Amino acid sequence: MAGFGLPNFGQITEAFKKAQQIQQDAQKLQEELDDMELEGTNEDGRVTVWLSGNQQPIRVKVENSILKEEEEIVEAAILEAMQKAHEISTSNMKSRMQELTGGLNLNLPGINDDN
Repeated sequence: MAGFGLPNFGQITEAFKKAQQIQQDAQKLQEELDDMELEGTNEDGRVTVWLSGNQQPIRVKVENSILKEEEEIVEAAILEAMQKAHEISTSNMKSRMQELTGGLNLNLPGINDDN
């Protein structure tokens, strides 16, 4: 510590460098997440949904056989596939963000939540 309880200039400079590196890494991660295609499929495999690593919908595949089912079955299958894709995508994003922050314990909403 320098005088008056302030950190020395070297510590401040190092903190700024680290923050700048994290910002650059975060931008790179954002691009990687945008390019990812993560899929979720319903239990019987007749509906598949793809999301980006940022939870953006990319595409949906629905097999013809499920379209012959009752409306509620089709809706449930689509919802199940969407939920699985979202779960995979958010889990991936949280993991990648935790790697990026390297245990800095930033308490970011949606990233550090255990919900």
